[in-house]
Amino acid sequence: MIDVVAAIIKDSKGNILIAQRNLKKSQGGLWEFPGGKVEPNETKEKALIREIKEELDMDIKVDSLFDENKFSYPEKVINLIAFNCSMLNNNYKSLEHEKIEWVTINELDNYEFAPADINIVNKLKQENL
Repeated sequence: MIDVVAAIIKDSKGNILIAQRNLKKSQGGLWEFPGGKVEPNETKEKALIREIKEELDMDIKVDSLFDENKFSYPEKVINLIAFNCSMLNNNYKSLEHEKIEWVTINELDNYEFAPADINIVNKLKQENL
């Protein structure tokens, strides 16, 4: 099983940052909460800070655990761990994704998410009721 971390980053208005996967990668074109694989001897929080810096050139603080769930793809099983995160400044740019967008929770349904990220979308919508 592969540990994968994901960031739920909200701006001052409560909008959430989502990212469209690179078209040349697995599940290209689908949307996700940015993040990536945890490397050996790396904490989940440190992995998330590193991944967000690599993907978005953004500095974040990991605030709290949001959700954790296992998801089976045909070729692998991942343990997706999502954290609530805060931006430390307003500097960022997409370095790996096709697009990044700030959306409201209600707008999440307008995007086709990677299968493992759908649980996060559903939990965000449920908590927003």
